[in-house]
Amino acid sequence: MAAADSGHIVNPDGVSNQIEGGLIQSLSWSLKEEVKFDDTQILSTDWSSYPILTFSEIPPVDVVLVNRTGMPFLGTGEASQGPTSAALANAVFDATSVRFRRLPLTPERVKQGLEDKNKA
Repeated sequence: MAAADSGHIVNPDGVSNQIEGGLIQSLSWSLKEEVKFDDTQILSTDWSSYPILTFSEIPPVDVVLVNRTGMPFLGTGEASQGPTSAALANAVFDATSVRFRRLPLTPERVKQGLEDKNKA
């Protein structure tokens, strides 16, 4: 679920689509996307070496809009990216008691973080 206050909303469907798209893009950044490189070059040169969230991995998204008729028109374009990745990182912290400070939160990184926590 995502909630958005964009002031006076002229096109609710457009605002909802912007919020949902930004949320999905942010989840992809936070869970999968990472440019790989070595000492001399970028190794992520195509889609098979640069993973993104696939359609089957996208969770259901409900968007609730706060329409404040008569208020200023506020931007919505990329309003959901920052809060989404922060909410995900906080949820992982709540579930694991491990604060991950490097994205993406790949299974390998989460596993390593849990192993490091158990060693301490």
